Amino acid sequence: MTNQFSVLNTMKPFLQEAWKKAEFPSPTPIQEKTVPVILEGNDVIAESPTGTGKTLAYLLPLLEKVDPAKKAVQAVILASSRELVMQINDEVRAWGDGTTCAAFIGGANIKRQVEKLKKPPHVVVGTPGRIEELIQMKKLKMHEVKLIVLDEGDQLVTPEHARKVEGIIKSTLKDRQLVMFSATITKEAEELARSWMKEAQLIKVGKQAKADSRVDHLYFVCDHREKNVIVERIIRGFEPDRILAFVKDIGNVNVLSEKLAYKGFENAILHSELNKQQRANALQSFRDNRLTLLFATDIAARGLDIKGLDYVLQFDMPKDAAQYTHRAGRTGRSGKAGTVITLITPGEENRLKKIANELGVSLVKKTFYKGQPVDAADRPQRK
Repeated sequence: MTNQFSVLNTMKPFLQEAWKKAEFPSPTPIQEKTVPVILEGNDVIAESPTGTGKTLAYLLPLLEKVDPAKKAVQAVILASSRELVMQINDEVRAWGDGTTCAAFIGGANIKRQVEKLKKPPHVVVGTPGRIEELIQMKKLKMHEVKLIVLDEGDQLVTPEHARKVEGIIKSTLKDRQLVMFSATITKEAEELARSWMKEAQLIKVGKQAKADSRVDHLYFVCDHREKNVIVERIIRGFEPDRILAFVKDIGNVNVLSEKLAYKGFENAILHSELNKQQRANALQSFRDNRLTLLFATDIAARGLDIKGLDYVLQFDMPKDAAQYTHRAGRTGRSGKAGTVITLITPGEENRLKKIANELGVSLVKKTFYKGQPVDAADRPQRK
């Protein structure tokens, strides 16, 4: 515990103890700014770079507010993907001594989920579709819910989720509190969130407030048909412990995975068309260092915190600065070292440079020479 985070001194003893055990050198800027505001009962819209401790920024005040003696659901955390829901659920259990939590995701056996609600958990974490379904079935009682959290909130205000999220919010009593967190929040997302809130406080933490990050941003230029060969060279040349590769199209994910597996590069895939168990197995194998390479679509990997991930590969060009931010944020978390590698075609180079300039990122163009990655400017010229 630090003097900088004196608000923690007034919180429940188990939270103070958990903070000590975590041995954090100091609170992150987003934690310092939002925890007191949420504790005061204010609605909040919070934007902070990836890897800056946003989950704990809402989890600490949430756990402080929950009354373990009350046998009712008191807080609901919404997230857009199964993987993020399970990750948040693990964090609640790790920090919430005596606070019960249950996760509810689409595709899982709904009868088993209903059973979980017969003895109501204090905290519910889930995807909007399944939470809405349980409310409509009158199995999830919302009248005691005092706090709703929208994690990766910019995803939850998209047309796919917004109506469901609004319905969930309206199922609570008017004295509930609503907070939204994301690494990127558009003006449109902010406006929609405000329409659900009461005098929401906007809290933004810029790139300069992120923990000192040591992330290298590299890129290779090649024809699209050569990209799978470049992936092989990257694995051989950089020798990453693990590399998370983003591919925009599910069909391409499957094809790439099969081609590399055929050549002896063991890998796994993560996308929305896999069943719950397949997705869980792929992610767990990757987390446990049993796989070097995991191919994923943006939705499936959104918000994931994979401890010690050293490389992110953008197999496909990011569509904008926000997508680059969310992808790159899977590595270099909490000030650790990391590398982001982007594969682009010759016609995409200017667009990538524009995104990098917008984000204040320094790009280094790379190529391969005798199987090793070298700066393109330093590669010996053919005679």
